[in-house]
Amino acid sequence: MPAVTVENPLTLPRVTAPADAVARPVLAVTTAPSGFEGEGFPVRRAFAGINYRYLDPFIMMDQMGEVEYAPGEPKGTPWHPHRGFETVTYIIDGVFDHQDSHGGGGTITNGDTQWMTAGSGLLHIEAPPESLVVSGGLFHGLQLWVNLPAKDKMMAPRYQDIRGGNVQLLTTPDGGALLRVIAGELDGHKGPGITHTPITMVHATLAPGAEVTLPWREDFNGLAYVLAGRGSVGTDRRPVHLGQTAVFGAGASLTVRADEKQDSHTPDLEVVLLGGQPIREPMAHYGPFVMNTKEELMQAFEDFQKGRLGTIPAVHGMNGSGPQD
Repeated sequence: MPAVTVENPLTLPRVTAPADAVARPVLAVTTAPSGFEGEGFPVRRAFAGINYRYLDPFIMMDQMGEVEYAPGEPKGTPWHPHRGFETVTYIIDGVFDHQDSHGGGGTITNGDTQWMTAGSGLLHIEAPPESLVVSGGLFHGLQLWVNLPAKDKMMAPRYQDIRGGNVQLLTTPDGGALLRVIAGELDGHKGPGITHTPITMVHATLAPGAEVTLPWREDFNGLAYVLAGRGSVGTDRRPVHLGQTAVFGAGASLTVRADEKQDSHTPDLEVVLLGGQPIREPMAHYGPFVMNTKEELMQAFEDFQKGRLGTIPAVHGMNGSGPQD
């Protein structure tokens, strides 16, 4: 799990929560069910079973892989529409190509993030490059959906390609953790992702036995999803492991700790920390559209069916497909 790393974390800025910061309690720990997405790549549904009031402004998150593909096995998603929210695709291992009906697109690989603001709507496709399909190989990533407030749902679509080398790297006072700030800020250190809805997204790697207690905005919610390894969350050390999400309550800091012993194939605890300012607006969500009312959902489907969200570029020689998650 390379993502972005450094030889000596102690060369990085160090962050920790003030001693008097109120610790966030752990309200729940849930286990993600496994399934398949797109053309058949394996995913874990990280937010399944969590009440939306603890997720807002996040809608869903899939852990894609970790999977070692044999030659000919790598899969992606067919062309599909989106409207009303943002998709954040973070590639930890492997390569993914993305393309849209507006002419945007590119390739993201180890540690890169593709931030797509669907806004008023577009069609897009995500797939492994032909070279990976031929050779096979390791693939691992995340896709997060972030809601847009009503005032921004019909904004013009936009892409941000965030290269792994541009993320803000931080550590803890003892150098036991590497913190990659992809979006938002942590203790005044800003990540490169530009967000419409205020959020913080951090990929943390904790060495065995390491602990982080981070300052966390009190007006944000707090979530921790385990990508790999074993550890605990909260000051009462609630156990967590691969595929589990911890939901934090109110407070000004959150704590994550790595177990002294990790699984043989996972040297460290890998966690994605998420926080966001709740939008607190009605949400109507169906398939690839996230709007505020059922009427807006119906309009989105009508616009898609009538080609108003764009058309698939003919150069690809692909046929359009119906809505996908």
